[in-house]
Amino acid sequence: MPRRRPGIRSLLTALLAGIVPLLAALTLTAAPAAHAASLTEVTGFGANPSNLRMYVYRPDSAPARPAVLVAVHYCTGSGPAFYSGTEFASLADRYGFLVVYPSVTRSGGCFDVSSPQALERGGGSDPVGIMSMVTYAEQHYGADPNRVFVAGASSGAMMTNVLLGDYPDVFKAGAAFMGVPFGCFATTDGSSWNSACADGTVTRTPQQWGDLARAAYPGYTGPRPRMQLWHGTEDTTLRYPNFGEEIKQWTDVLGVSQTPAFTDRPQSTWTRTRYGGTGTQAPVEAISVQGAGHTLPTAGMAARAISFFGLDSTTTEPPTDPPTTPAGTCRVTYTTSTWNTGLTAQITVTNTGTTQVDGWALTFTLPSGQTITSGWNATFSPAGGTVTARNMAYNAVLAPGASTTVGFQATHTGDTGAPTSFSLNGAPCRTG
Repeated sequence: MPRRRPGIRSLLTALLAGIVPLLAALTLTAAPAAHAASLTEVTGFGANPSNLRMYVYRPDSAPARPAVLVAVHYCTGSGPAFYSGTEFASLADRYGFLVVYPSVTRSGGCFDVSSPQALERGGGSDPVGIMSMVTYAEQHYGADPNRVFVAGASSGAMMTNVLLGDYPDVFKAGAAFMGVPFGCFATTDGSSWNSACADGTVTRTPQQWGDLARAAYPGYTGPRPRMQLWHGTEDTTLRYPNFGEEIKQWTDVLGVSQTPAFTDRPQSTWTRTRYGGTGTQAPVEAISVQGAGHTLPTAGMAARAISFFGLDSTTTEPPTDPPTTPAGTCRVTYTTSTWNTGLTAQITVTNTGTTQVDGWALTFTLPSGQTITSGWNATFSPAGGTVTARNMAYNAVLAPGASTTVGFQATHTGDTGAPTSFSLNGAPCRTG
């Protein structure tokens, strides 16, 4: 018997469990800045098929031709709540960019990222209203059309993915905190909720995800916006596997390898990977937050997004915790046993350096189609794409010359190959 899709009441019930801690986190972590400027509501800003409201924060420090950031709220939220509960306005004071806060008026306060209209350039619904806000900001505030960015949390993160697909010629980059890939939430029955996507059970190849995003603007061949992705490993509202699927989508859209060009840990619970480049403004940047639920962004994360956009005056990275394993002081051997639809992999990690490793995280990218179903001697997450294996309590310490062996079982769709590279605590390892 087919399952009925939840209606708006079920949608709210499902999301509130995640939104309540998100609201608490935003309240606790937003910088309590006293703004000389104030949030202003704008009416009559242009085509607005879904009756969104528009709020603008123009800091006193804004130049004549400021960059513009569209900051998109979570379900049950609003533009004013996102203004007061995040650090984007205080960062605008510091760096002089304009912030536009769209605000949903429909019941539930979620953005439309599901309907066919929303997933097509100029198709209607919320993306058209948000584009009208961008055009208004350019015409009435002198905003620079060559420096338009978008960042959002939860429903706003999903809209960030949608806007980069619908309007790749408008947005230069996006930052999605706890989102899902473009098109993942699509429905055709009028429902705004997609349980399979929310639960992280929708998986596609990188090209399939990329084709979905490209189909929003058929025939477009120009440059594509860069993407920064954030997700907590314990997110139970929009589950963590969506993070890996987003990485697959945007590396394909931007035509870069799924193998990280750079891996580090800016904070003790963050694992950051960059794709297609190693600098602050790489084509794709992904930050996995160990132990975090549906509570992002927390303190300091908005500043990372602004740095990724290049909106800070120096584009200098905030301080990064040094890796505990120097480059070139680890070696990995990787062996597999395969059968028609499955495989097991054994990974031996050796500390070839002269200092003890106390706590480790081994990062590697599985070939497309491989999905981990179980593991031993380490915790593995996510199940596919760029995976991080973390130590257990009993094998956390690797003395100089010591090794540990971990492994996993996985399904595959034909490619049984090995990862092409490994990094230990952010430092590349030799293989073989």
